Amino acid sequence: MNKPKNSSIDNIYTLDGRVPIGKAVPFGLQHILAMFVANIAPIIIVTGACGLTESQTAMLIQSAMLIAGIGTLIQIFPIWRIGSGLPIVMGISFTFVSILCFIGATYGYGTVMGAVLVGGLIESVLGLFAKYWTKIISPIVAASVVTAIGFSLLSVGASSFGGGSGSENFGSAQNWILGTVTLLACILFNLFAKSYFKQLSVLFGLIVGYILAVCMGMVDFSAMTDTPILAVPRFLPFQMEFNPNAIITVVLIFLVSATETIGDTWALASSGLKRDVTAKETAGAIACDGVLSSISSLFGCLPITSFSQNVGLVAMTKVVNRFTIATGAIIMILAGIFPIFGAILATLPDAVLGGCTLMMFGTIVISGIQMIGKCGFIQRNIMIAALSLSIGLGFTQVPEVFHIFPQMVQNVFAQNCVAVVFVVAIILNLVLPKDMD
Repeated sequence: MNKPKNSSIDNIYTLDGRVPIGKAVPFGLQHILAMFVANIAPIIIVTGACGLTESQTAMLIQSAMLIAGIGTLIQIFPIWRIGSGLPIVMGISFTFVSILCFIGATYGYGTVMGAVLVGGLIESVLGLFAKYWTKIISPIVAASVVTAIGFSLLSVGASSFGGGSGSENFGSAQNWILGTVTLLACILFNLFAKSYFKQLSVLFGLIVGYILAVCMGMVDFSAMTDTPILAVPRFLPFQMEFNPNAIITVVLIFLVSATETIGDTWALASSGLKRDVTAKETAGAIACDGVLSSISSLFGCLPITSFSQNVGLVAMTKVVNRFTIATGAIIMILAGIFPIFGAILATLPDAVLGGCTLMMFGTIVISGIQMIGKCGFIQRNIMIAALSLSIGLGFTQVPEVFHIFPQMVQNVFAQNCVAVVFVVAIILNLVLPKDMD
């Protein structure tokens, strides 16, 4: 059968247009491998703190993959006003981990689900009416937030490079070798590959690193022995409970998550599409976060949000085609329906992922700096960016400085530099004179 006339590999650099399916899948797979471990890690951490069984955790990991795939499709191809239409990959948010561990250990996992349901609905409403409140987010505020997102991810990449936070052999020679070889494979492939193949450097590095990890005996296949080939995620696996204190706290974290989504959409549009994001795209992205988070809770899962890791991948490769990224979403859905497929992907060692993500996360930092440059280095912009970043990055590296504040404030700000940068930048943008020069 003849391919459509408009089907071309060159379309990977355009938002719309068809790409031959055989050539699109590797780019979609590259996105999924880049975020897969980070997508399931929050589930493992929170369920462990809440005392759930291994079978319950496995069930929720399956749901997480299915919800992430569906959420990505809706984000890419909006339904009504839900979704941005941008090539954003969705996944389970790390932003909520610490507070959900506390709520789950104190009140039970059902209270976690009730708070996520309500919080997601509130965020979706905020998204639908975003045009009325996002006007206070000037370009310099967005640029500062994007830069903060990049800096916040650097420690994530370094932690993965060392073998993953909490790993028994963290920082071992084996992890250093694995991470370094993976990073070198990415760099060399990008240097010597021709044409569009250059943009598959992360996938190549992941494959090389995985093969090396197998040879070094660092891949654990034991979890696959009892994994079923086919399974259907359960609806309402936990009885929801609604605790006002838990709901208020989680809603505040949802506001932080919305901030990160705003930064992600700005970064993606700026670095991938070379233009400013539209108000409609921002509103759709936030609404999608909220709606999908509420749906996620109905399957016992945690909040879902845009993944900054994948924004970094777009910034590095410039591959923005929606059809191409959608193939990755289909892979995630298949991983949710066929758990054995997800179990194979889950064997990817952290050190391999760390070797590939270092450059990606650094690219987000550079994108933020470029956005600051586009805003112009006038005195007002310099003060907003410099002060918000210094307070946000500096204070959250010493979280004890927040100890005089209520526990709720500490939960939101003490270890979340993006939230602090956003609040400080917004305040400065509102109070500083328009013409400081």
